[in-house]
Amino acid sequence: MPGPQQRGPRRPLSVRGPRPAARLGGNSRMRFAIGRILLIGALVLAAVKLVQVQGLDSKELSEQAKLQRTTRQNIAASRGSILDRNGNQLAFSVEVRALYILPQRARKNWDAAHQKDPKQYPLSYEDHMREVAKFISSTLGPEVNGEKTDEETVYQQLVKDISYEVLVSEAEPAKAAKIVAKYPAEIGSEYRAKRIYPNGELASNIIGAANWRQEEKPPTTQGILGLENSQDNVLAGRMGRRVVDTMSGDDTLVIPNTEQELVRPQPGKSLELTIDVDTQYAVQRMVTDYAKKSGAKTASAIVLDSRTGEIVAMANDKTYDPTDFGKATEDQLRNAAVSSLFEPGSVNKIVTAAAAVEYGLFKPDDVLQVPGSIKVADRTIKDWWGHGTVPLSFTGVFARSSNVGTLMAAQEVGKERYAEMLQKFGLGRRTNSGVPAEEAGVVPPLNQWSGSTFGNLPIGQGLSMTLLQMTGMYQAIANDGLRIPPRLIRAEIGEEGARSEKPRPDGVRVVSPQTAKTVRDMFRYVAQVNPRDANQTATGPQAALPGYQISGKTGTAQQIDQNCKCYSQSQYWITFGGILPADHPRYVIGIMLDNPHGTQFSGTAAPLFHDIATYLTQRFQIPMSAEQTPYVQLQM
Repeated sequence: MPGPQQRGPRRPLSVRGPRPAARLGGNSRMRFAIGRILLIGALVLAAVKLVQVQGLDSKELSEQAKLQRTTRQNIAASRGSILDRNGNQLAFSVEVRALYILPQRARKNWDAAHQKDPKQYPLSYEDHMREVAKFISSTLGPEVNGEKTDEETVYQQLVKDISYEVLVSEAEPAKAAKIVAKYPAEIGSEYRAKRIYPNGELASNIIGAANWRQEEKPPTTQGILGLENSQDNVLAGRMGRRVVDTMSGDDTLVIPNTEQELVRPQPGKSLELTIDVDTQYAVQRMVTDYAKKSGAKTASAIVLDSRTGEIVAMANDKTYDPTDFGKATEDQLRNAAVSSLFEPGSVNKIVTAAAAVEYGLFKPDDVLQVPGSIKVADRTIKDWWGHGTVPLSFTGVFARSSNVGTLMAAQEVGKERYAEMLQKFGLGRRTNSGVPAEEAGVVPPLNQWSGSTFGNLPIGQGLSMTLLQMTGMYQAIANDGLRIPPRLIRAEIGEEGARSEKPRPDGVRVVSPQTAKTVRDMFRYVAQVNPRDANQTATGPQAALPGYQISGKTGTAQQIDQNCKCYSQSQYWITFGGILPADHPRYVIGIMLDNPHGTQFSGTAAPLFHDIATYLTQRFQIPMSAEQTPYVQLQM
């Protein structure tokens, strides 16, 4: 019979098998438990806060929300400067700060703090503002640019029962920062720009005026007159953006020290002009003095660079303070050199001279038998001096300013060619010089000429022009017959001095270089004088400049009498157009006097030309002419 079944060897009792694997989830349950506790705690805290906001503090928080809101605002860019041709500043901006307070808000906040913590805020609002006013006054002084900032004045502003109050408009930024740092909860600082005109009234008719406009959105410096206005887009730059806290219901009331810049504004470009500030000053002073000496209603003078057409000076006797232009009269605000139209008189005879020489009709020494008068249609025109038929050289016709001789030559030129020459000289349309408020002048079109029109135009009546146009005519002759339209702005200057030159205008060929030289030489004799023979003395000897040849023409034009709508016998425009020097032209000078009367200087502008030309030779060290203008017979 089988024996008992054999088993394997038994494991010693001291040896244990592997421990059973621990059951998963023990530690995780603990972490979940802790997380639930924290979550419940957070919810409890949130619930408590919600109860506080909606219940206990709801009224206070609601009131605070009503008092302010977040507002996006534009930021004005810093304005570019206006410079002369040498970089001298004619207009620029400086940063100032307006200090302001929101009195009602400041009082409410202070009273709430005082009631909540009287130990930390022991003073009443009034006593606190006494301290603030004292500090502001001691920091700024008793007055800032005409605004009172003494302690009592400031205090009365601080305690007003209004929503917004400007304490001072033009505080120095460093002083404003000191005040705001001391009282950041009460006093706000607002950027503003102050436009500075370091030369006062100098060239104000050109530069114009700009000032800070708080009512604009955003507040900014805005051009009002002159270049400041016409070039406002260039000077103003590009706006930036910011976020501020403002009082509810009024987005203009910024809560102090809540500004955050989002986009930096791009500064405006500066303008470099062709004006030379020293020449402008000298010419403006001389024009003002001569207006008084001559009894002129107004007076203007222009200096052009004969080769480039650049306006070196443009002066009127009437100017204004650009920082206080509201007090200026209409005559002071106008730039008469480009906005006042006048009949040029005999200065316009250069058109006839240029056309007659260009078409080969006359030479300087040709002799014309000039009668005492000439009939054109229904008009009889006489010379300014009485005479019978006299032999005048073609040069003498213009040196003696003979109306009759000029019309004789113009008739040889013919209406069509004469009308074409007027156009070439740029008359009847704006020069596009860049000078604001420029008028075009009036030249009657050929198809509208009456029988007597051709008796008026060649002697400078029946058409109107600006002084800039008139001066440009002489620039063409000075520049070998190539008229360069005048210009005022040379370049725009951006950030970090990046300079962008303005393109020079294309020249217009008026006459040939030889014709221009011949006319220049002929018009040198406008300054000839012969003490022993009046018939050999020209109309402008006072224009002569020792050591220099000058070329030019005097002009006298009757004004319209508004009573009879006819030419006046007592009111005139007195003009002069001249070239310096005649042998190597550098500058052209144009002058207009409106109705001078009552003095020895009333009948001519030649002395003023002399004074301006003398200054130019010294200022720009113009070499003397190699020889003086020779003497010639004007009347044979």
